[in-house]
Amino acid sequence: MTEHPGADIAPDAGRKLRVTFVGHVGQLSGGEIALARLIAALDEVDAHVILAEDGPVVAQLIRAGASVEVLPLLERTRGLRKDRVGVGLAFPISVADVGVYVVRLARRLRALDPDIVHTNTLKAGIYGSLAARVASVPVVWHVRDRIASDYLSRPAVALLRFLVAVLPNGVAVNSEATGQTLWRRPRRYALVRDPVERHDPPGDGEPGEPFTVGMVGRIAPWKGQHVFIQAFARAFAGGTERAAIVGAAMFGGTEERYGTELREMSAALSIADRVEFRGFREDVWAELARMDLFVHASVTTEPFGQVIVEAMHAGVPVIASAGGGPSEIVTNGVDGLLYPPGDIDALVEALRRLRDDAPLRRQLAGNARHRAEQFSPRASASSLMALYAQVLGRTTTIVTP
Repeated sequence: MTEHPGADIAPDAGRKLRVTFVGHVGQLSGGEIALARLIAALDEVDAHVILAEDGPVVAQLIRAGASVEVLPLLERTRGLRKDRVGVGLAFPISVADVGVYVVRLARRLRALDPDIVHTNTLKAGIYGSLAARVASVPVVWHVRDRIASDYLSRPAVALLRFLVAVLPNGVAVNSEATGQTLWRRPRRYALVRDPVERHDPPGDGEPGEPFTVGMVGRIAPWKGQHVFIQAFARAFAGGTERAAIVGAAMFGGTEERYGTELREMSAALSIADRVEFRGFREDVWAELARMDLFVHASVTTEPFGQVIVEAMHAGVPVIASAGGGPSEIVTNGVDGLLYPPGDIDALVEALRRLRDDAPLRRQLAGNARHRAEQFSPRASASSLMALYAQVLGRTTTIVTP
C-alpha cells in the first residue's frame, strides 16, 4: 500500500462528514477528473481516496483537498476491459482476484471508519461496494457509464445491472441517459452531473489564422476520431483549415493501434499536413483557446460528455453527436449543433455551416456559456450531499467550516 501526503484520517467526533472514495485507475480520464472537481467543491466533506493504481490523478486529487492512498489491485483484473466482464477464462481469475482485494479493502475501510464509501467507476463499484458491505459502511455507487449492450457485453450488462440494484445503499448517475440504463431507479438516487468550473472564454469568437477545428478526448474507436478526420477532409478539401486532435490512447493495444490507424487515415486523405495529433494535455483550457470550433464525435452513445461543457465554458462553438448525455447538455441550434452519431455527411454540413457563419458561431458560443453555468461544481456537490443525507438517514451532522 502506498500512502501520499495527508493520508492519515483521525476518527475524532465533531468533524466534517468522512467519505472514502474508491477508484480503480490512476490516469487522468474523465471520471477521475470529474471526481477531483467534485471533491474540491465538497466543503462539508473530509475526503480520502483509495486507488487501485498510482498515477497522475493522485496529484490532482491532493490539490483538490483529498488525502490519497494506493492499494494495488493486480493489473490483469484492474485492466480487464469492460466488454470482457463475464466472458472467457479471464473472468473467473478476475473474480478470485476481486475476492482477495475485497478482503484487503474491507480491512482498510474498518481502520479508516468513514461515514460513507463512494465508488467512482464500474469496477470500483463492484469491489468497493462489496468491501463496504463487509466493513458495515454505507456505500454510494457513482455510475458514470451507460450499462447497455452497445457499450458492454451482454453478460456484463446483466451482471452490472443486478449488482447496482442490490449492493449500494444509494446510487448517483452522471446523466439521465445513464440512469435510464439501470434496471430500476433506486429509492436513494441522485443525478450528479460531472462538474466543470467556470472559465473565461479565450477570445471574441472570431476565427484565427488558420481556422482550427478540434477534438479533445481519449483516443478510442468509440470516441469517433475517425469520423472527425473523414468529415474534416471532405468539408475542407483543398483548404487552409487545420484540425487539432488532443488526447492519447490510455487503455491498451487496441487504442494504440487505433491511434496509428488515424494517422494513416490522415495521410491517405492527403490532410496529414493539416491534422495535428497533440497527445495528452492536462491543460485543456489552453487547447480549447487554440480552437475556433469544437467537435464531439462519439459513435457510441456518450454517458455524459464533460469536455462538451468545457468547450461551452471556453466560448468555443460546439458540434456534438446526438443522444445520451450530449443531448442533455446541448440544445440543437440554440447553444450548439447536434448531428446523428457516425453520420459523416451531417457532420460535413455542420462544419461548413459554422465555418462560413461567424454570427451564428458567436450566438451559439454566447448561449453555450450561459448553459454551461448549470454544470457547476457547487450544483453537483449539493445534489451529492443530499444523497449522502438520504443514505445516512440524516443522522450525521454535516459541518460547514
